[in-house]
Amino acid sequence: ELDNFFKNQKSLLSSTPSIWPTRGWVTSGFGFRKSPFTGLREKHEGWDIAARSGSQVRATADGEVVVEGREYGYGNMVEVNHGYGVVTRYGHNSKHLVKVGDRVKRGQVISLVGSTGRSTGPHLHYEVLLHGVPVSPKNYILED
Repeated sequence: ELDNFFKNQKSLLSSTPSIWPTRGWVTSGFGFRKSPFTGLREKHEGWDIAARSGSQVRATADGEVVVEGREYGYGNMVEVNHGYGVVTRYGHNSKHLVKVGDRVKRGQVISLVGSTGRSTGPHLHYEVLLHGVPVSPKNYILED
């Protein structure tokens, strides 16, 4: 029983999106903001992390790629299901290095930063969803 307990804990930990997905700085956080397109107040459901075009984007936890392609607003997007109701989204990519059905590990490079979709410049749009509800990535990031 104890062995199973620790295996489950290890699985839960490896499925928690706890690392930075790319090197850069947060230019737009989670919550309400002034839209860079309309100037109106809007809800922003993730982080925009400014980075050089072509910078590596890493999976923030172990999981399975469930979406890979163009999505309205996100441009080129990868979505990873980590189990336990946790999903992460990586938007505005210039190139994808994974496809639907691929198993990924925390830290694995899955795409490259770009400026596709509704974007004002090269950056990664990063979202964490818990049971389909967007939550702040800062609740999960363990490293600075």
